[in-house]
Amino acid sequence: MKTNQYHRYFAGKPLALAVSLSIFASPTLVAAQDSTAEVLPTIQVQADFRHTDIDQLAEAISVVNAQQIEARSADHLEAILSFAPNVNFAGGSSRARYFQIRGIGERSQFVEPVNPSVGLQIDGIDMTGLGGAATLFDVQQVEILRGPQGTRFGANALAGFINVDSKAPTKETEGYIKAKLGNYDSWGIGGAVSGSLADNLQARVAWNQTASDGFIENVRVNRDDTNNIDEQVLRAKLSWQPAADHNVDITLLRADIDNGYDAFTLDYDKQEARQTDSDQPGHDRQKTNAASIRWDGKVNTVVNIQLDLSGSNNKIDYGFDEDWSFDGLHPLGYNYFDQYLREFNRNTVDLRLLSGADGAIFNQTTDWVFGVYHANRDEKLTRNRTTKTQYVSDLDIRSIAAYGELNSELRNGTYLIYGLRYENWEYEFANSADIENSRSQDLWGGKIALEQLLNDDHLGYVSLARGYKPGGINNDPDIDDVYRTFDTETNNALEFGLKSSWRDDKLKTRLAIFYIQRKNQQVKASFNSRAPGEAPEFEEFLRNAAQGRNYGIELENRFELNDKLMVMSNIGYLKTQLKDFSFETEDGVVNQSGRAQAHAPSLSISSAMEYHFLPYLTGRLEGERKSSFFFSDSHNVKSRSYNLLHARLSYQRNQLGVALYGRNLTDQKHDVRGFLFGNDPRVDYENREYRQLAAPRTFGMDVSYKF
Repeated sequence: MKTNQYHRYFAGKPLALAVSLSIFASPTLVAAQDSTAEVLPTIQVQADFRHTDIDQLAEAISVVNAQQIEARSADHLEAILSFAPNVNFAGGSSRARYFQIRGIGERSQFVEPVNPSVGLQIDGIDMTGLGGAATLFDVQQVEILRGPQGTRFGANALAGFINVDSKAPTKETEGYIKAKLGNYDSWGIGGAVSGSLADNLQARVAWNQTASDGFIENVRVNRDDTNNIDEQVLRAKLSWQPAADHNVDITLLRADIDNGYDAFTLDYDKQEARQTDSDQPGHDRQKTNAASIRWDGKVNTVVNIQLDLSGSNNKIDYGFDEDWSFDGLHPLGYNYFDQYLREFNRNTVDLRLLSGADGAIFNQTTDWVFGVYHANRDEKLTRNRTTKTQYVSDLDIRSIAAYGELNSELRNGTYLIYGLRYENWEYEFANSADIENSRSQDLWGGKIALEQLLNDDHLGYVSLARGYKPGGINNDPDIDDVYRTFDTETNNALEFGLKSSWRDDKLKTRLAIFYIQRKNQQVKASFNSRAPGEAPEFEEFLRNAAQGRNYGIELENRFELNDKLMVMSNIGYLKTQLKDFSFETEDGVVNQSGRAQAHAPSLSISSAMEYHFLPYLTGRLEGERKSSFFFSDSHNVKSRSYNLLHARLSYQRNQLGVALYGRNLTDQKHDVRGFLFGNDPRVDYENREYRQLAAPRTFGMDVSYKF
């Protein structure tokens, strides 16, 4: 069985090739390394069945800790995703709600139900597809698991999984308050307090509010806050030890998101100036009330038990000015507002047994995990659209799964890990257009991996994993019946990896090479239709391509050169391809076979350099690069490639902390969402490109006080 003796050397955080190459290319710099450089701490991954050192795991994982979150002055998950190679997100909302890992993942949701490819969990609560609540105040770490997680998470982890863990209660009383001010009338305030309520009971409470006018000027209504941010999150956590070797963790979460959404315009010049012309600015609201309970107990020395319970109620109010303009723009124009009211209710139960200290089987060579899982998900939609009949739909999903994983020591330093998950997925759907559908699917996924400790400093692995995403229904009555349903997508992912420690644990590197074969790939197709005298209809639906492929390489590094200087960097290279995918439009057949998949940039790089000028004064410089990528599988509009520069200067002395920060210091324009369709009556609704721009240059100051 594994012990920390073999793996204690491996722990790292994501680094970047651009910086690491310059380091390796400079023998003088490496030779001058100060012997006082700190040994990098181990990182425990919470999303695994057991809390495990990141470099004991035979898969590609990036962990962003609290220090890195603070160093980026990050308020939301979208701000730190570039720390992980080959990870992207889609706009089309006030905050990133959908994510892509290795080129796989959804980009939006309007009318159709969506089964996301990337799962999101916050403190044990399933928040998949509800990324607006992924704020980062008082968060301990974010774990980004790349590749299918068929054994552990099943249907919502075809591409990977993102796990967010907030800070745990402490026995000693502690706390802090924090305030932030920035341009665009940005501000934030929050605090946390933690300590013991009794000898066996600890608690932590954190609250935060973040606000900003946003960076869009609406020249029609003469306002500069129509794309604003206004977010409040309250979290309470209890940790209770009812008996020896038993622990119960309880989390209560409330999120109140009241953001504006006003990001698109018909005119290119206004788009580039971040101006809009809508006379009915939109909004992007979310109210979440959620809870989770984990019981972690030791039955005896042979068996441990874990029980995870979670439940959430989430109300989404997403609306926008559909014409992106104003009444009277043109005689052929229209003036519509489109609103989507969704309510998600989710409940999950996950019970598993794990081998204890004396529980290994097969002559004490094999640790084991066996579990059962049950989930109920209910999604109700009410769509209110100007001049149109109200649309209502109801989707009920039930999932039951059984899973197991064995971890066998074949010989000293060689391990075989093999897991399997069987899942029965059922849904019932009905809408106000008299479309009804129900379906039951038997699904399976899993993983087999061979892990080899090459020596005390290098761990190599090869793995083959299978992930799956259930099929479903397209509920738009205008969709041809041949596309009414779509099938389950599966992928098979082959991965080779090497995790290494160099120079007495001062330098950590992680390398992954992967190849993914996608079968029955679910792709989003879209088309425009317009009846005489009517507004244009932008229709989207899911269908299956025969298959696709995704392959690439990822390298992460972190180097503590001495007690003053640290550099970190990561690089992701990705190639993707659609195969056997074509569809009909009014202009004929569009064949996208052989083209790259959407939101899959071929190159993503991030790097950072941190220098301690004094024990209490630290400077940090970061860079990001991302190549262009297609916005959609159904058209060929691409984003702009970009290079971003961020900086932070922080002062921390005793309890007081002050920091100055700047992001996108060169004010480079780049895109987070894009479309190609007809929406402008002045050009007779011909197809044109439209883009949502990412944030411009932002800067500000953080002040904190610890007690």
